Amino acid sequence: MVVGRPRQFDVDEALEKAMSVFWRKGYEGASMPELTKAMGINRPSLYAAFGNKQALFRKAIARYTAGPACYVREALELSTAKKVIQRLFAGEILMMTEGKNPKGCLVVQGALACSESAKDIQQELADMRARTETALRERLIRAKREGDLPRGASPAEMSKYVMTVMHGMAVQAASGASRRELEAVADMAIRACGWA
Repeated sequence: MVVGRPRQFDVDEALEKAMSVFWRKGYEGASMPELTKAMGINRPSLYAAFGNKQALFRKAIARYTAGPACYVREALELSTAKKVIQRLFAGEILMMTEGKNPKGCLVVQGALACSESAKDIQQELADMRARTETALRERLIRAKREGDLPRGASPAEMSKYVMTVMHGMAVQAASGASRRELEAVADMAIRACGWA
């Protein structure tokens, strides 16, 4: 039996670098030469460790949601609806304006404009955004039952609004909006939800 050579690279570090390339360039914008160069590996090593480009992207997205975007999961566990939404905005703003991260949001911008060959990836990211909105809506339904939403607030409308603001902030951040500008948008959105 022939045993392959041991890997000469750190898989986690390589995946982190691939995530960064996808975050900056999007799925289709990230070429295989750019990915292999950033990861410090050759194409056969990439395929052996991660599979094809789609598989690598999916692993990068999983790393993104467990790492830089983990604030979403943390926010949904907070004790009040206002704290949930404040944490979502604050986490998004920090992630998008922190110097070590690319600007914007990988899940929002990763596959906004794709050719037919990348429609599966585009749909997967749309599904991820929809699942986040659903989780927020379910948390706000609970808040409404507990009397924790402003009078007359609709969990469905509020969750759609909050996600729309977050996605808009991602586009603004990618275009160079500052942390201060995004915080002003978040403050306005909190007021629009009915909280002072």
